[in-house]
Amino acid sequence: MNSTKLISKFFIPRLKELALYNTAAQSIQEQVLARLLKEANHTEWGRKYDYNSINSYEEFKKRVPVQTYDDVKPYVERIRSGEQNLLWPSKIEWFAKSSGTTNDKSKFLPVSREALKDIHYRGGQDCVALYSQINPESRFFSGKGLILGGSHSPNLNSKHGLVGDLSAILIQNINPLFNLIRVPSKEIALMSEWESKIERIAQETINKNVTNLSGVPSWFLVLIKRVLEITGKQTLEEVWPNLEVFFHGGVSFAPYREQYKQLIQTSKMHYVETYNASEGFFGVQNDLSDPSMLLMIDYGIFYEFIPLDQLHQENPEIYCLADVELNRNYAMVISTSCGLWRYMIGDTVKFTSKNPYKFVITGRTKHFINAFGEELIIDNAEKGLAKACAATGAQICEYSAAPVFMDKNAKCRHQWLIEFAVMPDSVDKFADILDSTLKELNSDYEAKRYKDIALQPLEVIVARKSLFIDWLKMKGKLGGQHKVPRLSNTRENIEEMILLNNNESLA
Repeated sequence: MNSTKLISKFFIPRLKELALYNTAAQSIQEQVLARLLKEANHTEWGRKYDYNSINSYEEFKKRVPVQTYDDVKPYVERIRSGEQNLLWPSKIEWFAKSSGTTNDKSKFLPVSREALKDIHYRGGQDCVALYSQINPESRFFSGKGLILGGSHSPNLNSKHGLVGDLSAILIQNINPLFNLIRVPSKEIALMSEWESKIERIAQETINKNVTNLSGVPSWFLVLIKRVLEITGKQTLEEVWPNLEVFFHGGVSFAPYREQYKQLIQTSKMHYVETYNASEGFFGVQNDLSDPSMLLMIDYGIFYEFIPLDQLHQENPEIYCLADVELNRNYAMVISTSCGLWRYMIGDTVKFTSKNPYKFVITGRTKHFINAFGEELIIDNAEKGLAKACAATGAQICEYSAAPVFMDKNAKCRHQWLIEFAVMPDSVDKFADILDSTLKELNSDYEAKRYKDIALQPLEVIVARKSLFIDWLKMKGKLGGQHKVPRLSNTRENIEEMILLNNNESLA
């Protein structure tokens, strides 16, 4: 008897609810907003903006200003000091520590028990429900799920809670029954020392029947390679013959796809992208032939969107879900059952469908290069790199890019620091193809590159093996949800990386 088929029957009611995304999205979102406002109307924030008298989205938009973390931070610090009922009515005991690398000052985002249940865990359950629909022959529940997450610790300077990576918070608070179907043990999963943790996870799981993986692709590669080293196997299916799906998120999968194809060669392997951030669970791929993700609209999250080209205007247009346009870049704004109100999370998205609402992540509002008016975003970079890799046989481990504002010859250009898993047949050819593809994809970049007047051809610097891991280690950000900044508008990060690349003694 296939236990997965039996268990999947319990997903049928939820799949019927998800089918309403096609026809009732606006109504669903209106209900979410009304519920959030009602639950928070007696908080300090709710009283400040008189939530009790807000009867429409337009009134909510008019009355409550858009927030950044700096706006919310005073409230967060008070909650971390023990005050309650400020942003959300239930007791806040957990804080998700942001995973950014460009700012040494971490963000601490409140995580309520309602958000754990109605956003994060619900997102995980919906991933499995939708996957069971995608793959009716799945044997998902016949083995264990391997989750690679971060760690947590006591609330810094406070006795009133815990802080940590969101993944660690989820593992810590998960229903004990789920521990029966996941590995590694909680003790190992929550270890803070990354290198020891990888070793312990590898040793604990090599003899388990692992059917599914969940985590960040870049960090999972480190674990997979260690598992293969220990076992002496060439591919992961030789270790875990029933492996069938990887739920991945946190960074774009595109740079790692070819490496995964080599390490996992079985035809029954599936890859499902998710969008699960510290602020909430927002999307999951529901069609393996379509890279877009389904926007999860009936959680404790109300969505708004600012057109990216208006982001830095004094009074930009802000749209609810019903008013977005296809194929336009938006900065995402959320109101959630964590007590984040009209909060700009820093990610940019583009909708590919409205029935249901499906989207792709196009970048970060702070991760771009616009030093010369070229407006280069992550989406451009990923597509350019993919084309350059395909043409030169290269595979990429990690990369980071930044502008060179002016060298000794008064020349400006972009500088790309790239660690290759497989070197291109020619670095110069790789750089040429990347440069020409960026011109095809981005008219602003093309204009600045015209006759090399404003921008010279881009430069590719080959990074040594493990450079980016060493840099993250140096910054105290190794493992978990931490990410390499892909595009930066300043040279702060890339200068550190280049110095480390040239002087291994700093590692």
